[in-house]
Amino acid sequence: MKRIIIGMSGASGLPYGVRLVEVLAEMPDIEIHLVMTNAAKLNIGIETDHTVADIEALADVTHNIRDIAANISSGSFRTDGMIVAPCSMRTLSAITHSYAENLLVRAADVVLKERRRLVIMPRETPLHTGHCKLFYDVSLLGAIIAPPIPAFYNRPQSIDDIINASVGRVLDLFDIDPGIVKRWTGAGKQSAE
Repeated sequence: MKRIIIGMSGASGLPYGVRLVEVLAEMPDIEIHLVMTNAAKLNIGIETDHTVADIEALADVTHNIRDIAANISSGSFRTDGMIVAPCSMRTLSAITHSYAENLLVRAADVVLKERRRLVIMPRETPLHTGHCKLFYDVSLLGAIIAPPIPAFYNRPQSIDDIINASVGRVLDLFDIDPGIVKRWTGAGKQSAE
């Protein structure tokens, strides 16, 4: 069984985090630990047709953002890593500087210090030099930066296709394949797995 932490912060892009939880919830061998900032909870209602309760119900464990004593705040609690989707610049800055003011940032810090996989899906554009420096600095700490930039070789027909492609590629980083990625097999030979 894999144990994955999903963190959602207050940037635009909550459909990516929501879809991650939906996809992982369909996989019986994945244990989902969910932690959301207050701004993420607000954006769920703005950007999706879901409620916070809908998303929390899909997770195996939902953590309060203020519960710094939660199991995911300790390196002795074993996980396979964490995905922050979306990751606001504020949250990125806090992770980069180990400023663990809440459980999402503390869990990310633990993942980094334990040399586990941390994948950050930032959703901001355009970027200024300060943002780029944060990406560089957090990558030096071991994080993987995976902006949800759509690919078009797979000829997406809907927003769901675009979201699924990004979500599937991020899950590839954890060796999790829910079969939602249309994989490149060469020019004119694309196939869905």
